[in-house]
Amino acid sequence: MEPILGEQIPLFHGLDAGQIQAILPALNARTRTYEKHAAILHAGDTAPAMGLVLSGGVRIEHNDAWGGTSLFSHIGPGGMFAETYAFFPQEPLLVSVIAAEPSRILFLDAGQLMSGAALDPRLSQVRSNLLRVSLRKNLELSRRMLHTSPKTIRGRLLSYLSGQAIQAGSRQFTIPFNRQQLADYLEVDRSALSNELSKMQRDGLLRTQRSSFVLLAPLEDEGLAIPRDIP
Repeated sequence: MEPILGEQIPLFHGLDAGQIQAILPALNARTRTYEKHAAILHAGDTAPAMGLVLSGGVRIEHNDAWGGTSLFSHIGPGGMFAETYAFFPQEPLLVSVIAAEPSRILFLDAGQLMSGAALDPRLSQVRSNLLRVSLRKNLELSRRMLHTSPKTIRGRLLSYLSGQAIQAGSRQFTIPFNRQQLADYLEVDRSALSNELSKMQRDGLLRTQRSSFVLLAPLEDEGLAIPRDIP
């Protein structure tokens, strides 16, 4: 397995490449590759290991009994999935994990992490990092709840795009979703979302091409202000 750099992966923050390689056998680490659209985990599966994205990216989706799909999140390199379920191996997944592009995934045994963390300071560091990762995911879930709380499609777009601009530190940014994925994330119809984006362009609020956006006008009049220090 090629060296993994801790500074690039939050789970291994504080560890150098040699330390990471040394603890991987204790975590029963194994790597798998997936083609675009391949299912990594299905809803209803159990997750005996947590996944870490080394390259590519994955989507977390929920498919209801009537064939509807909701996109929960996109996870890129360095991100993790199924880490909570890995600590409850009998609990079935409520979501599916799909490769959004050709991806390489590192699977780690969570049970081994907990049983060995008290004896090895390197594993203890990984455990602390995992707690930070989980707390950040809770933050992301709160953000999504914020973005889907407005009743109108424009309100949801304004909330989401304002948040992306703040995170990017610029009114020009690229989002990790295509139109269908953005519609799923905001829980709206794709055609209605595309129509609203066209209206927002005509209203001089933004320019967009595919996943790239430029926010043009101050959004105070729309009820969602972006800080003045963002160019």
